[in-house]
Amino acid sequence: MMFLNKYFNILLQIIIGGKGGGLIIENFALNLFKAVIALIIVIDPLGNIPLFIGLTKNMKKKDKKKAFNTATIVAFFLLIVFVITGKHLLNLFNISIYSFMIAGGILLLIISIKILIYGEWTEKVISPENIGAVPIAFPLLTGPGAITTAIVILQTSGFLATLFATIIVFFFVWLTLQFIDEIHLILGRVGSTVIARLMAIFIAAIAIQFIIDGINAYK
Repeated sequence: MMFLNKYFNILLQIIIGGKGGGLIIENFALNLFKAVIALIIVIDPLGNIPLFIGLTKNMKKKDKKKAFNTATIVAFFLLIVFVITGKHLLNLFNISIYSFMIAGGILLLIISIKILIYGEWTEKVISPENIGAVPIAFPLLTGPGAITTAIVILQTSGFLATLFATIIVFFFVWLTLQFIDEIHLILGRVGSTVIARLMAIFIAAIAIQFIIDGINAYK
């Protein structure tokens, strides 16, 4: 109950203002913006469009939309579950958030390097059933990179910023998947690959910053 009251009071200050309300709104908006950008870069729905197209190419349009709706819902709730339980799991194994930042940064760096080399970070393994949940929702949308980023955002920006950022990002993901054929026609395979590699550079930058922040915490 104290947990809920804490965030309810913060949300109330954001909505109605009050003493320090302007500063709270400014800080929250900045944290939310950074969180949204980080998650979009890591999840990279635009860069993964060729892969999503390939995974659903034999589906009817109705089945494809159903698969993408399932993928968005499953991926969203999966990431929220990891965000809520992530800190408790770290405490359970006596792992500090700074160690997790370093490990997560290394993982993100590996992912970014693979994207730069191959244009994607995961193998094209097509699941014969429930393709919306696996592999589109997990691990393509909510994978190691997204989970790592979300947990670190939770620690640095707070629960509300992480929650709203996740909602905003997955709404963008849902829109992308709803109009995936049209976007693919506009971007083309080359355009999507360029976006994927460009996002990989930003992922690498985020990864290095995670590592630096984690190391600095031990100094």
